[in-house]
Amino acid sequence: MLRGHAGLFEDTAHDRWVRAQRLFEERAYREAAVLLAELISEAGDVGHELTDARLLLARAYFHSAQLDSAIRVSTELLEHDPHEPYAHLLIGRALQRQGKRDEAARHLKLADLLGGYRT
Repeated sequence: MLRGHAGLFEDTAHDRWVRAQRLFEERAYREAAVLLAELISEAGDVGHELTDARLLLARAYFHSAQLDSAIRVSTELLEHDPHEPYAHLLIGRALQRQGKRDEAARHLKLADLLGGYRT
């Protein structure tokens, strides 16, 4: 999973995206989050084109108990796509884990209404 070896091959954004997905699947959530954050930062602000990367980053943060970061990234995702049900679910679940059940309820309700994610 190392970057290019002595410049012998190029490490493209696609290569890193695939590697981040693999890390997530292997439950290496913190490592996946680092790689995804770098990819998103390098891509700049291209709006909805980064929805999948932002969503995977928010999930990686959530699964690695970086709850404030999961909420932040999910909120940023909702700025580009306010009808993304999984982002609402992540915010709701993260707020629940922080003991903020009243704040969580709104997002969990929206997740259910928009995408059928039962809470």
